[in-house]
Amino acid sequence: MIKVAHRGNFEGRNPSQENSISYIKKALDRGFHVEVDVWEKSGRYLLGHDKPQYDVKGTFLQNKKLICHAKNIEAFYSMLKDKKIHCFWHEQDLCTLTSRGWVWMYPEVYIDGVLAGICSDRLSDE
Repeated sequence: MIKVAHRGNFEGRNPSQENSISYIKKALDRGFHVEVDVWEKSGRYLLGHDKPQYDVKGTFLQNKKLICHAKNIEAFYSMLKDKKIHCFWHEQDLCTLTSRGWVWMYPEVYIDGVLAGICSDRLSDE
């Protein structure tokens, strides 16, 4: 079962830390996948939920355990060009397909039609 830390959260919501590089790395170090919110402004990637906050390199987004939620259409188009970035876009949709063909239905993740994971702010790492 893939456990996806929503915006880096795995021990409950922590809005002041969500999408920050250090917070994401903490979740990755614990072995979780991480869903991150990505914006593109003036050719730069930035992380943040309601607004772009944290500068990040495209190489950081290429981590196999990151699932990048494009927050603006520019970010989606830019990330799609980089086959090493796993990304998706949605607004009010019940589900969407990621660039790797995963069905993304927050909080569930399906691969080949099978429930493969869960995305949550609170995950057990046992």
